[in-house]
Amino acid sequence: MKRLLDVFFSFIGLIVLLPLFAVVAVLIKLDSPGPVFFVQRRVGRNFKLFNLYKFRSMVIDAPKKGIPVTVGGDPRVTRVGRYLRRSKVDELPQLINVLKGDMSLVGPRPEVGRYVEKYRDEYGTILTIRPGITDISSLKYRNEEEVLRDKKDPEEYYIRTLLPEKIELAKEYIRKASLIYDLKLIFRTIFKLVER
Repeated sequence: MKRLLDVFFSFIGLIVLLPLFAVVAVLIKLDSPGPVFFVQRRVGRNFKLFNLYKFRSMVIDAPKKGIPVTVGGDPRVTRVGRYLRRSKVDELPQLINVLKGDMSLVGPRPEVGRYVEKYRDEYGTILTIRPGITDISSLKYRNEEEVLRDKKDPEEYYIRTLLPEKIELAKEYIRKASLIYDLKLIFRTIFKLVER
């Protein structure tokens, strides 16, 4: 049932959002050189790697210029990218991942391999289900970049503090997972976006 809803809503979402996608694509191309989409390898269900899609919000060679996590005021973020990230519009292309079956609308956020390997045993439980576009940690750490802004070593703080908390929240989601709970998280996510 969950997969059917994922396919239905991601398909409808992509059609409805097509005009917005076109506008965002033009803005990205006018703002900085490089592709419209940022594609990054993430770890999915059963540790299967997949390409996660986002609108590009950083300079083209951003991965070579810093750590995988983004910190508030990160110079790699473009002018248009700041608005895309603040509004979370940069995440919308993940509807493609949902349609393909890499992700679900709701589920633990997919992580990059270097971080998953540090907590592989924990992820053995989490990655029994598809990762999602939104979950409990997405709501709690909506402003993650600002949390990391003043940290002396943002990546170390992410690995040692934020990631373990996100893992516990992912386990909590798995314990509570149901259609009703997913709908609650979707509505909470929409509300958070609108109240900005």
